[in-house]
Amino acid sequence: MFRTCLLLAMILATTAGAADKAEPAKEFEGLPLVFSEDFEKGADAWTPTDAKAWKVAEESGNHVYSLFQQSGYEPPVRSPKNISWIKGVKVSSFVLEARVKQTGREYGHRDFCVFFGRQDPTHFYYVHMATKSDPHANSIFLVNGAPRVSIAKERTGGTKWDDQYHHVRVVRNAESGDIKVFLDDMAKPIMIAEDKTFAAGEVGFGSFDDTGNVDDVRVWGK
Repeated sequence: MFRTCLLLAMILATTAGAADKAEPAKEFEGLPLVFSEDFEKGADAWTPTDAKAWKVAEESGNHVYSLFQQSGYEPPVRSPKNISWIKGVKVSSFVLEARVKQTGREYGHRDFCVFFGRQDPTHFYYVHMATKSDPHANSIFLVNGAPRVSIAKERTGGTKWDDQYHHVRVVRNAESGDIKVFLDDMAKPIMIAEDKTFAAGEVGFGSFDDTGNVDDVRVWGK
């Protein structure tokens, strides 16, 4: 009986993993697929601010990209310290999707971030998904040669983190400046902004000063 139950559990786990690794659509909302990553072959396509803070970790036979400790990196202006950028991917209008899990302790600024529009270390946008909203948390931020500034026109009161993976989507229209962020519910954004400061740039993931994992990254864009 025990062997039968164990075999059934292994089959279900394998099936779930296969579902997570389904091939992404070649086109989404009129944009072509420009990047796809499941970390099953490592993380050679990524450039972290501190390689010692990131690793490919295994979870029940599945591999994820893990920000497991604080980076030694100190940004030139007040902005997140823990970032890993996708090499050679620079997009203007785009749709980005991934599974993310926050692995730090619970407190008001417990966060995980998505970065985009990067020009250099002091010019980029980022989405800061944190437990509670305030002038410095749970918003869409602009880093423009100075400490980050919140630019969200609409946002929720906070992002509830737990020990599970969550589906994040960021949609950016470079022509209109519209930026929308979704978490789990793809029908209702948790944040909205409008800004045209950077027309195109690099994309990445990380945290201001916490830890977390990312997997199944997809980017459709121009």
